[in-house]
Amino acid sequence: MANYAHRLKLTDDINTDYIISGRYKFQIQDEKELAKYIFSDLEPGFYEKIKPGDFLVAGENFGCGSSREQAPVALKASGLKAVIAKSYARIFYRNAFNVGLCLVECETRFIDDMDELELDLEASLVKNLTRGINIDIKPIPGIMEEFLKMGGVVEYFEAKGGLEI
Repeated sequence: MANYAHRLKLTDDINTDYIISGRYKFQIQDEKELAKYIFSDLEPGFYEKIKPGDFLVAGENFGCGSSREQAPVALKASGLKAVIAKSYARIFYRNAFNVGLCLVECETRFIDDMDELELDLEASLVKNLTRGINIDIKPIPGIMEEFLKMGGVVEYFEAKGGLEI
């Protein structure tokens, strides 16, 4: 099943304070409520555009800035299936997989707002059905895929009783 892409107007260097502003991340504890305020400083009402399973598409260095987990938690709680970007800040990358948010690294200039996409992790592809092209993605490390399948690192450790290598 295909889902739709949502691009941000500012595609590079989207920091965690843009993802979820400090005025919300320290006040709201409920993840679903927090998700309602993603990107509110960049594009008010962005949350209302998202349908469960949609993708967020960005440029380089997505998730730079502070290392707080509220940013990936809010993105996951918004119903997004994955974030597709050219590159990620390393701490954001790790935090996202720890909370069970899928991040995909690939060239994003061939994806426009509201393009219909399919993500095939096994084949390491993003299929842009609107344009009729396939975009190769950087393979996700096996342990990170396991975290995604379980819902995050905490759920993985609870289910497995530790790290299986």
